[in-house]
Amino acid sequence: MASYAMKITLERIALFQFTPAHCAQARAMLGWSVDELSRESGVSVDAIERFEAKREVSDLTRLTLAYRFESEGLVFFPGFAPGRGMNMRGPAAESVGRGDFARVE
Repeated sequence: MASYAMKITLERIALFQFTPAHCAQARAMLGWSVDELSRESGVSVDAIERFEAKREVSDLTRLTLAYRFESEGLVFFPGFAPGRGMNMRGPAAESVGRGDFARVE
């Protein structure tokens, strides 16, 4: 019972924290088009476009998108752009040209 309650709680947190703006920002951070996100997540292009346009999509669609981005190491907090978690794949785009790049990554 406790694991089911935890699952529901985590899903509600993810739904609250992941916004349409986050979706577009996360795609940009990863360099993914809507088509690429669709292939990566299994969510239709139409559903992604509806979500990013702030139209209604199912909670399952929102969770699928949020969890797909989280699997790439992104984290989401209300009111902030997506952040790079400790398990983010690849270098930060802004760090590559820096002189201390080796220490950053």
